[in-house]
Amino acid sequence: MKIAKVYTDEIREFVQEYLDSDPFKLFLALKGKANVDLKMAVDQIQSRQKARKKLPNWSHNFSLFFPEGISVEQASSEETAQFKIDLVHGHSMIDLTGGFGVDTYFLSRNFKKVTYCERDGDLVDIFRYNMEVLGEEKFETFYGDSLQILSDSDRTFDLIFVDPARRGDRNQKLYRLSDCEPDLVSNWELLKGKGDSILVKTSPMLDLKQAILEIPDIQNIWVISVKNEVKEVLLFWEKNKKIKTRMIHCVDLSPTGKQEFNFSFEQEELAVNKYSEVKSYIIEPLAVILKAGAFKTFGQNFGLDKLHPNSHLYTSDTVHTDIPGRIFEVIREFNQPKKELKESFPSGKVNVIARNFTLSADEIKSKFRLKDGGDDFLIATKVGDRYRVFYCKRI
Repeated sequence: MKIAKVYTDEIREFVQEYLDSDPFKLFLALKGKANVDLKMAVDQIQSRQKARKKLPNWSHNFSLFFPEGISVEQASSEETAQFKIDLVHGHSMIDLTGGFGVDTYFLSRNFKKVTYCERDGDLVDIFRYNMEVLGEEKFETFYGDSLQILSDSDRTFDLIFVDPARRGDRNQKLYRLSDCEPDLVSNWELLKGKGDSILVKTSPMLDLKQAILEIPDIQNIWVISVKNEVKEVLLFWEKNKKIKTRMIHCVDLSPTGKQEFNFSFEQEELAVNKYSEVKSYIIEPLAVILKAGAFKTFGQNFGLDKLHPNSHLYTSDTVHTDIPGRIFEVIREFNQPKKELKESFPSGKVNVIARNFTLSADEIKSKFRLKDGGDDFLIATKVGDRYRVFYCKRI
């Protein structure tokens, strides 16, 4: 596909003018009437709308060309791609699963020579075109099986980056590393022989302990969230680095800054939680901490008591605002929720959190006709052997 010939100035102007329009309605309204390739223009609008939140700078650069569908959905956000820059550096790197090229582009800032591999020919063309638009000249691109390209090459790299495809032949989601494409488990020795370091981006649903069983060489793990929503898991190996303790880094990225909590599975095994009645504050750890499984370490490190072994909510009479989580001041307990909810929230607006409770948050909202919003919170959880509901305000 010769993008430079088909992605004309007229299409770019059209995309810019109708960027906020509903793509489906726009196509129906202008079919047979537009003086541009309407399908291409609408596809560009749709892809940019999908990427608007996670790739704001790229989606508003109308000189760039966007692929369709899943390539945009699976691309890293600008925040997570930017975060990776601080993890690695060197002279040369290779991206075995280039895709749309977001990670390749950002990681390239710390490398002088960058090799991009991709088995989808259209994506290769798009990457070449976009890098030319951005004035980048350090990239060499290859179309084909990246493992074969790596195996046939007589070069070694300071970094091998790989983001395995996590969908099967029937579009089902895959979570084991050995099930993904390329299969890192079977080809791990090849990668170690060709790279001084290996960085793997995986699904936020990855079972961390299963991943370590599959690839015991992994030295560090990062669990990354953006605005408290878990986005990806990073696995890292570096040659000639002997680390006695494998660390799990839980990182949340937000416009106000970065929050981080580090622990190891060995520390988690040895940690001990205390349990107590609800005190002045209820603390909910960051989503990345819960995803990583630092249930006991979190409470022990910050001197917090836990409400129940399975609730993963904590309590204290005093708290520090630097705790990596959400802190709620307990206003009072609801003993007759149906009556007290109407009295306390006549508009029906209150944020609901349910942990280890008989109903989910959505079921509670449906049952009591509540909707999220405002500064008030309803926390439903199990304390000891009782299910209880608390009216709280977030600090």
